[in-house]
Amino acid sequence: MKIALVHDYLTQRGGAERVFELLCKRYPEADIFTSLYDPEKTIDLGDRIVNTTFLQKIPGAAKYFRSMAPLYFPAFRALDLQDYDLIISSSTSFAKAVRKNPNARHICFCHNVTRFLWDTATYLREYGDYRYFAPLIEQIFQVMRKVDLKYAQEPDLYIANSSVVARRIESIYGKKAMMVNYPIDTSKFLFSDIKEEYYLASARMISYKRLDIIVEAFNWLGWRLLISGDGPEQARLKSKALKNIEFLGHVSDRTRKDLFSKAKSIIVAALEDYGLVPVEANASGTPVIAYGAGGVLDTQIPGETGVFFKRQTPESLQIALLEANGISWDYDRIRNHAVANFSENAFFGKVEQIINQACAVHQLFI
Repeated sequence: MKIALVHDYLTQRGGAERVFELLCKRYPEADIFTSLYDPEKTIDLGDRIVNTTFLQKIPGAAKYFRSMAPLYFPAFRALDLQDYDLIISSSTSFAKAVRKNPNARHICFCHNVTRFLWDTATYLREYGDYRYFAPLIEQIFQVMRKVDLKYAQEPDLYIANSSVVARRIESIYGKKAMMVNYPIDTSKFLFSDIKEEYYLASARMISYKRLDIIVEAFNWLGWRLLISGDGPEQARLKSKALKNIEFLGHVSDRTRKDLFSKAKSIIVAALEDYGLVPVEANASGTPVIAYGAGGVLDTQIPGETGVFFKRQTPESLQIALLEANGISWDYDRIRNHAVANFSENAFFGKVEQIINQACAVHQLFI
């Protein structure tokens, strides 16, 4: 069976790109397609040939890839994938638009709906110049929304990384989505059943991560808190924090793994569609204290792998912290939960069963 793997653009390295990297490793004989490719800025594809679109020929397009938004749909529609039996796209926006022959199957790993079109104000609020061009941008986006809805009907099957995203796909695109939580490499995390007297928050310091809630809660409790990561909110958060809170800045992968394995708990205050940090914490044998909404509802078991707080307030987080402090955690059980549900083997076991069922009508099997 001839397989094509398609991704929106390979110009950065984020969660969506890490999932695509796993797909490329899983299907080494598959051909790879994307709109733009910058090998120095994205996942390592070794000596694999990466097929790109006409956008690759535009000077500076890979650097200013977000500015190319109106051109992506035509670029993907121009790709010739008629010879492929199975197309697996990885998309938050455009790759789902590729065309296939009538006998092929198209499975889309949809990390989200096209957020800049369907949640424009939230997505663009951190771009300061957006407000000056908002009327013109909105006119363009009105046209693009219609096109996005049209091409969202192309895939035969959607796979979402969380129930939140699955509901969003159905609500906006009118398409049912299977839910398969995306994996981590559980072998890369350190396990320890000996915890030290500190709590940890690991996040980029931007407003929606709600690190301000965590700082206020620990100011009141006086417990030791370490915060790793950096970002534009760092100075403001430091100015509010008392001496029991330490800002580590960016840390190495090795240091991060060590911090995760020895923390009493990992604290997450953001509302995430999915969120890898809670899964990474569990892979380290560490419980999670998280705002009880979004992706954590799919990945955490209250009282066994973590504790939820009900509102994004310091007071609600304090209640959860006190509750977690009274639980005798089974760290081996927490680690086993992560391995059983979020390892690469668990992920591909579910995915390949779904794909084979989807392809069975055409007698295509991977």
